[in-house]
Amino acid sequence: MPGRMAEKAVDDWFMQDVLPLEPMLTRFLQRNWRNAAEIGDLRQETYARVYEAARRERPLQVKPFLFQTARNLMIDRLRRQNVVSLESMADFDWLNISDDQPSSEATVAARQELRVLQAALDALPARCRQIVVLRKVEGLSQKEVATHMGIAVDTVENQVAKGMRLLAQAMSGRRGAVATEARRFNALRKSRDVQ
Repeated sequence: MPGRMAEKAVDDWFMQDVLPLEPMLTRFLQRNWRNAAEIGDLRQETYARVYEAARRERPLQVKPFLFQTARNLMIDRLRRQNVVSLESMADFDWLNISDDQPSSEATVAARQELRVLQAALDALPARCRQIVVLRKVEGLSQKEVATHMGIAVDTVENQVAKGMRLLAQAMSGRRGAVATEARRFNALRKSRDVQ
């Protein structure tokens, strides 16, 4: 009996919350699918997918879920077609399908950030830079870095913290602070080495 009651609840939900959206769904499908003869089938398959999903867990927002389901169904149908027509290819814009390649703007921005990071890394004191590279770039543990460089683990920890802080400052646009902090740190280190 509980299974039938749960199914009745899904039926009621579907009738009350999903079916009233049918005119909007139909217009959406008509705008985005070239073959008008398939609109009815697409709508019914969308309903079937939404109903099946709701049997497992009802969506919090019905309308976005319904339209996303329809969009995914159209994508699936395009993928199954042996030959994708040029008209269908023109419709990929509404599908929000992105290739895995970053845009040229993102590539340029990433290169600029990499240059800033490299400059900030180069501005670190030599020992600090070496420790940061070993720890964060090459992925050695603090103990491995300490053994490799013949220094204490605490020194590695302090140098990594200082280096990461300086790099974070550079990445947040405070490049001048990095150079100043690096010079100050170098001066302190040199004064400690002299003592």
